[in-house]
Amino acid sequence: MKLYVERISGKQFMHPRFWPTWLGLGCLWLVTKLPWAVQMWLGKMIGLSMFHALPRRRLISCINLELAFPNTTVDERYQINRDHFISLGKGVFEAALSWWGNAEKLTQRTTLEGLEHVLTAHERGGVVLLSAHFTSLELGGRLLAQQLPLHVVYRPHQNPLIEWRTARLRSKRYGKAIPRDDIRAMLRSLHQGHVVWYAQDQNFGHKNSVFAPFFGIPAATNTATSRISKLGHAQVVPFFTLRTETGYLLRFLPALENFPSDSMLADTTLINHIIEQQVREFPAQYLWTHRRFKDRPEGGNRYDAYLKESSCKSQ
Repeated sequence: MKLYVERISGKQFMHPRFWPTWLGLGCLWLVTKLPWAVQMWLGKMIGLSMFHALPRRRLISCINLELAFPNTTVDERYQINRDHFISLGKGVFEAALSWWGNAEKLTQRTTLEGLEHVLTAHERGGVVLLSAHFTSLELGGRLLAQQLPLHVVYRPHQNPLIEWRTARLRSKRYGKAIPRDDIRAMLRSLHQGHVVWYAQDQNFGHKNSVFAPFFGIPAATNTATSRISKLGHAQVVPFFTLRTETGYLLRFLPALENFPSDSMLADTTLINHIIEQQVREFPAQYLWTHRRFKDRPEGGNRYDAYLKESSCKSQ
């Protein structure tokens, strides 16, 4: 996908069918010129609109929150769900900031916590920078790339115009951009001693996954981090981008010890536990609209079965 996009010239995207996308990109570019507080307010308004306009995504998020936080009240989970959509709306403009934001202004809003962990690990060779899907994830790469050279793993966009534009921007921001399925490229980068930014916390079904607890729920968890770390002879440093009242916190945790182990289950359980700790601190910023708990060890769709007894249908 990436190679194909790079061969496309911009002229091919002048067709009228791409005009709505160009308009949307142009509007996002204009918004990045506004003060940050105004962008976040606009993001809040978009998020609230999505909360009311996307009932299916609201339902998925509600079920996830009910599974993850069973000891909270319906009203408390409703508030987290609403705040999550607000965070999603802000994430739209943060993605635009990752493309066109002013580097100096972004740096002024960035707080680093534990940077020494990745720097120390990098002195020894390649590093897998393990992230999770928080709503500021896209901006996190841009903020981090201003601190150290970075190779990023990404999922190609389905819209060819957006993919073409982001591919060009990635080539400017990062040392290398690697499609999610290109394991060989990831390993080459690690063997060359680079820092590779990677997020694995999505449900890809039973393939290459084990069922490890996440908020006490057996969740299909990708084992790629263990395999890549082992084959790439790389340390794994957890890294999270978190939105604060005034900007962004880039949080690095110590490199995982004795990782990978001989047990994929132990490795994925450890990773899920680390992510869960961050989610509990910033619950509204995690990507609850993703069907993280969909698959069950015994098979079937957990949401279909759970919805029969859930309070989410009435929300």
